[in-house]
Amino acid sequence: MKPEWHIETKCIQEGWKPKNGDPRVLPIIQSTTFKYDSADTLGDLFDLKISGDFYTRLSNPTTGAVEAKIAALEGGIGALVTSSGQSACLMSVINIANSGDHIISTVEIYGGTFNLFNKTLREMGIDVTFVSAEAGEDELDSLFRPNTKLVFGEILSNPGLSVLDIEKFAYIAHKHGVPLIVDNTFPTPINCRPFEFGADIVVHSTSKYLDGHATALGGAIVDSGNFDWAASDRFPGLSTPDETYHGLTYTESFGRAAYITKCRTHLIRDIGAAPSPMNSFYLSQGIDTLHLRMERHCSNAQKVAEFLEKDSRIEWVNYPGLKSNKYYNLAKKYLPKGTSGVISFGVKGGREAACRFMENLKLASIVIHVADLRTCVLHPASTTHRQMSDEQLAAAGITPDLIRFSVGIEHPDDIIADIDQALSAI
Repeated sequence: MKPEWHIETKCIQEGWKPKNGDPRVLPIIQSTTFKYDSADTLGDLFDLKISGDFYTRLSNPTTGAVEAKIAALEGGIGALVTSSGQSACLMSVINIANSGDHIISTVEIYGGTFNLFNKTLREMGIDVTFVSAEAGEDELDSLFRPNTKLVFGEILSNPGLSVLDIEKFAYIAHKHGVPLIVDNTFPTPINCRPFEFGADIVVHSTSKYLDGHATALGGAIVDSGNFDWAASDRFPGLSTPDETYHGLTYTESFGRAAYITKCRTHLIRDIGAAPSPMNSFYLSQGIDTLHLRMERHCSNAQKVAEFLEKDSRIEWVNYPGLKSNKYYNLAKKYLPKGTSGVISFGVKGGREAACRFMENLKLASIVIHVADLRTCVLHPASTTHRQMSDEQLAAAGITPDLIRFSVGIEHPDDIIADIDQALSAI
């Protein structure tokens, strides 16, 4: 019986399991298709009677290894890696919500996810209600409808850094017979394990900390295997026959893995948002050092946040690791090892001063990306969240002067010195 490894060991040892004579490092299987000697075997693969790789859009050995690694890190029954974080968010929802259905989402989410829900899902006929992550139980209860299919939230919101009360949202979602889907991109499974607090599905933009090097776009969906899809009549896609697989019913054929199996065999099959084997390889390489990088990101960010909090040139600082932060207690509960390397703050002088500050930085780069090993900075209101109205920005906790500062793993003294000189040059 295999021992239960620590998560640091799982980062390195899970996923690729070389057999005698196999390469020790996960190989890149750069092939779109796979050879079989029997037409009957291929037929059984297509009918989901047996498992195996036959076309890389559906599965690939390199991708399969990193999926197993991510599932092990989150403690899920299975995972699906996608071509981007956006495709992961989309498929996590439309796997169980169709035209005419309704979902609930916290408003404190990444601007791209907000647009996905507020525009594209609405155009697909799925209604969305946005609510503050700080809403009380009575307010949340009032939002549910007979056609509500799920609740969605970010564990640590981008860029507002609000901390989701996972247990509260899971309790309310389950009370109404629907799952809680959470985005765990910023904390990663190193700092937060949402399934242990009642979440049902986890999504990631693997382009961020999981990859860690800004080299490969990707996303992931992880299924806890804990939600009882068959117990409710809300999810016919999982609990009634799928005629595209000769009447197969996912809950009957795949049990606890019904959700993630449908996501692969239905949505990846039809939408095609699969990663390349090369990107899956890069992702696996990144995860090997995830535990080391996250520790450094968090320790560096804590030092930077404490420096900013004491600097008279700074208007305000938002970092849940600070004792003065309103999310400090929630962060201690759900993110005891640290939150992430991302800090948000405002420079005295408002939006114009914020832009001058960023342009004065020498070490930190102004880029759209966030959460990799290099320190970077961005002004969300004019970039990633520019499609949102002033009212929507305010609801999401994004002020016009907000700077999103993603602390890398360089020496903290060098990062702080760069901030100091940039502030002095305003």
